[in-house]
Amino acid sequence: MRVRGHRECNDCGRQWSYYDTGRVECPNCGSLRSVGVDERTFHTATPVSLDLSSHRDAFDGGDPTDLADDLKSDLREYVRQRGFVDAGDLADLNDAFLAAHELLQAIDVYARARDPSDDDRLYVLSLLRGADAGERPAPDDVPESMAAARGLGYADAVEAYRSDAVDWLDENPDPAGRTALGTVSERVKRVQALEGDVSPRDAERLVTATREIATYLREGDEAALASARDRL
Repeated sequence: MRVRGHRECNDCGRQWSYYDTGRVECPNCGSLRSVGVDERTFHTATPVSLDLSSHRDAFDGGDPTDLADDLKSDLREYVRQRGFVDAGDLADLNDAFLAAHELLQAIDVYARARDPSDDDRLYVLSLLRGADAGERPAPDDVPESMAAARGLGYADAVEAYRSDAVDWLDENPDPAGRTALGTVSERVKRVQALEGDVSPRDAERLVTATREIATYLREGDEAALASARDRL
């Protein structure tokens, strides 16, 4: 959406940045009456962070299945609010967003399993311990039973990012970048059609290619675009 991010309160005169707070009410007096003092700018990002500490405490020694619904609710809220265009600038596809999407899928796989293995439990717990810090297990550390969770989680994360990047291109036209993002969309649809059944290395390759396209869009780095095309 296009917003006037720098606001001035009509009641007390306080100025603040909506880009920083993500809130329309005045931080000084709470008034909802304000005016924009800058030009409208395309913006989708929200200053939201992922905090899984309470879930880690609850899962310590417990059964992840019993606590899955609350965890998934918080993860969905985080990924729903997270955007990637900040005051007109295209941000990167960050690791916490990827880990949150994977954890959403992994906890679902675990909860549906009739007899989840110790490896499955340990993997879910490893994601839970590191997701909010942007820590992601390496592709070779993903158990076979969780490979589809990674594939589908990463595909969903990449698609959310790609959607923001395409909207950003409406303000910053780049035919080559748009074409590359179209190829990303095709790869995402393939992974989703397979319900994530791709190797963790292929899922990581999709993420890396998307990040390289973003580097090209921000910096005009032709080598990054060429690398992304090769990966895709």
